[in-house]
Amino acid sequence: MSLAARCAVLWLALLCSACASLSEQQRGRAAGIAAAARSDVVDCAQADACAIPSPLYGLGDRALAESAPQAPRHYAVILDEGRDALLARLNLIRSARQRIDLQTYIFDKDDSARLVLDELLAAARRGVRVRVLIDQLSAIADLEILAALSGAHTNFAIRIYNPSFGKAKLNYLDYAGSVLCCFRRFNQRMHTKLLLVDDRIGISGGRNYQDDYYDWDAEYNFRDRDVLVAGPEAAAMARNFQAFWNARRSVPAERLNDVGRTLLRDGVPAMPVPQYLRPERVQAASADAADVDVIRARFVAPAFAVGEVQYVADLPQKHRREPGDGAAPAAPELEALIGGAQSEVLLQTPYLVMSKQAQALFREMRQRQPPPQVVVSTNSLAATDNPIVYSMSFKYKRRYLREFGFQIHEYKPFPEDAPVDYAALMPEGPPLAAGTDGAGGGSGRLRGPSGSIGPSGGSQSGETTRRLQRTESRPSFFSSGAATEPLPLKRAGVRMGLHAKSMVIDGRTAVIGTHNFDPRSETYNTEAAVVIRDEAFAQALADSIRRDMSPRNAWVIAPRVKPVVFSGLDYSLGKVSEALPVFDIWPWRYATSYEFRPSPECPLPVSPKDPAFHRCYVAVGDFPEVNVGAKWLYTRVLTAFGAGLVPIL
Repeated sequence: MSLAARCAVLWLALLCSACASLSEQQRGRAAGIAAAARSDVVDCAQADACAIPSPLYGLGDRALAESAPQAPRHYAVILDEGRDALLARLNLIRSARQRIDLQTYIFDKDDSARLVLDELLAAARRGVRVRVLIDQLSAIADLEILAALSGAHTNFAIRIYNPSFGKAKLNYLDYAGSVLCCFRRFNQRMHTKLLLVDDRIGISGGRNYQDDYYDWDAEYNFRDRDVLVAGPEAAAMARNFQAFWNARRSVPAERLNDVGRTLLRDGVPAMPVPQYLRPERVQAASADAADVDVIRARFVAPAFAVGEVQYVADLPQKHRREPGDGAAPAAPELEALIGGAQSEVLLQTPYLVMSKQAQALFREMRQRQPPPQVVVSTNSLAATDNPIVYSMSFKYKRRYLREFGFQIHEYKPFPEDAPVDYAALMPEGPPLAAGTDGAGGGSGRLRGPSGSIGPSGGSQSGETTRRLQRTESRPSFFSSGAATEPLPLKRAGVRMGLHAKSMVIDGRTAVIGTHNFDPRSETYNTEAAVVIRDEAFAQALADSIRRDMSPRNAWVIAPRVKPVVFSGLDYSLGKVSEALPVFDIWPWRYATSYEFRPSPECPLPVSPKDPAFHRCYVAVGDFPEVNVGAKWLYTRVLTAFGAGLVPIL
């Protein structure tokens, strides 16, 4: 786009925004309409706000009772399964007695999101103070719902973080104008995620509020992870949330231009009646959330008693021109943990794109004698929700393997042993795969953790499928259209993509959070991480990550077999091409994907450095499972020309 064209788009966007903006007087009137409509009726007269008995909530009471100032006690639970992550949230909301604070990047209006929203409103009506803070780019994209929430109850408040042009819902002209006029501010997103109940028990991690984070989507679901922490560190979570709630960029929904205009025109509407896609699934989740035995078995029994827990979270001041000391501790704290590793870094990230600072850190670690082992779990092109970002990672695989010494495992789109409730995804039973697994072999069936057949093809059990509408790895302006959706595969099925952000250092320190260990997380987004220094908890997290890297769930990335002739020339030309700032057109890559083939000679997986590797593994191509076609050229073009987009992707 020429400079004149960009100026024209910017001028038009600013003109439209100015025309659509409310005056300060109009915003005040809209806020008054919302305030006047809020009910102050409380359904419960009890001191505990009629909270349900919850052994999960009881973990918070127990941890605080057992803690001393110099000897804190916490209870921590890894939330690996989507259904458990949703169930824990529902139970905690119902067990709240005083306050619920919810902070998130994405809040949809599908089944899981609406279920949570209705539970929050019910908590407000029984006397609990509820505050909801959502980043604007992925906030509830329904002005009627936002207007209804703004005037729902005196105990319920909702704010939108960093709204471009003072709006909740942006159109493409708004996106274009935001990019052209205020690129840095537009990209500064609140990626922090937290559900905090009564300042004693909190949940943080990768999950947002959308069906694909809870294994409820009919087409694509995230393999994600949260951590539930009960104990005194919840006070640090509360302080961090308060800082965001009070930030200038956190705007009450009723004071936004489009929500305010809805209020001025129609008053406060009633909440739309939920139209659940799978009402029986919603009812089952709701029933389980009230079942004390279910809650005790799923969360209390497996809880780890741990001592030191640290909530490391960026502040909204990270988004100032002069951030100040302590405004963005997440990235330096995580880098310090990695840099202090003595034997192993076990890293899981959906987007393997390293900042220059991170690359320097791993180069330095590689020079140690002996160097710490770095084992990485990340997405394949077939599994990722963001093929553009994968293309950037693909460009630097030689560097990751040879210079940094990474061992890379890429997640399959149809993992055979994922922590997922396949029955919830496909209640009529999954069909068999129509063909092989796309890697030159396989049984044609995928087995779930309990032996049930997993997702592998065919119909979607009568559900209406939908395209993935949002992604976390970039602002929504970059997440529209087929080019940025998961790529088509060789067979149909409910696929999965890795979204967990976790790390284990030396088998003793565990990290679960929102940070993708990428340039965007370091520079633009606010992030949070829970750091737990406990060997038993760290081992459980390591086991979970290694399960995702097992041959049933992932491919191994390793160097190709060297050609008989010109291997040195091929390597040199590939290295030169990779180093070019724009072009990267050398077609033969240093590494490719490998599938483990068990045999009497190879009963167990081996490392790519093992002499037996090429006898036990077979190369399955650069993009296994992907129905590449013209997409191969598309991916190569992105690899060649997209390097400049790395910081914002």
